[in-house]
Amino acid sequence: MKQEHRLVAERALAQHCAELVRTAPGTAELTTRLDGAVARLARGLVPALSPLAGGKGLTVKPRATRELSELEFSMLIPALAASTLYSVGAEGLPLVVSLDAGAVLRMIDRTFGGRGVAPSPLPAEFPGSADLMIARLEALVTDQLAAALALPGVSPLAPIRRASTFDELEAFPGVDTLAMVELQVTEASGDAWPITIALPVATMAALFGTARAPAPTARRAADPLARPFADVAIDLTAVLVDMRMSMRVLAALRPGTLLPVAVARQVPLRIAASDQSGQAPTQTLATGTVGAAEDRVALQITSAF
Repeated sequence: MKQEHRLVAERALAQHCAELVRTAPGTAELTTRLDGAVARLARGLVPALSPLAGGKGLTVKPRATRELSELEFSMLIPALAASTLYSVGAEGLPLVVSLDAGAVLRMIDRTFGGRGVAPSPLPAEFPGSADLMIARLEALVTDQLAAALALPGVSPLAPIRRASTFDELEAFPGVDTLAMVELQVTEASGDAWPITIALPVATMAALFGTARAPAPTARRAADPLARPFADVAIDLTAVLVDMRMSMRVLAALRPGTLLPVAVARQVPLRIAASDQSGQAPTQTLATGTVGAAEDRVALQITSAF
């Protein structure tokens, strides 16, 4: 006699979520994610670069990612360019950002009061005055690129070294294939120049290989020299004379009355600062001495608080 039994599972069968069993994204998906990050980078660079590159009217347009060899990439970078090698993430994977030399030199010219003109032909190397501008651009690009990539952790994108020629960086030893992205920057004057980014496929895989929520934006202290704070007009008061007067003298004031006054040696410069009660007491920001500049009364600051 053959008995038939109905099998019943003792417990619920395991069901794995898609995030645990899915395969790593292929190169096409990694490229799509990189293009999205570069689009965010382009939007962030517009307000960041505008003060250095001629003001309003600047545009930044990204071009699609393409693959090429390390040799092909090195041939695309001009003989003079501001190139920086970055270390990405805890693994220290390489990424290179290269800025156009002509654009850097135009920014330097504006900084020194010029109209933003680069020498033609370009010099064989950057002048010593370019170091500060390149460092400033490097910090600007680092902040915007880290935000666009939504990198987690502390110091996820760190500059390792910079060079005026790509070969000096020695950025990609033993790497055959690179992903390259170019952002076309167009200034209000019409001058156009590229920002070039290159990274190995391994770096792309580390950046976009797994889905993750965007890293929270760290709060930063407001910079009074940056927009929009730098453009806010604030009323200041220079107290030239601070005197006491009796009610009898005050009541007797008439046109033509002469009041002897003595200007203090140290004139306080004050600003109104509201407190919790809603009142506006004054706060002394600095002191100075009274003089003249271009036929106008001027205050030369001698101390600031």
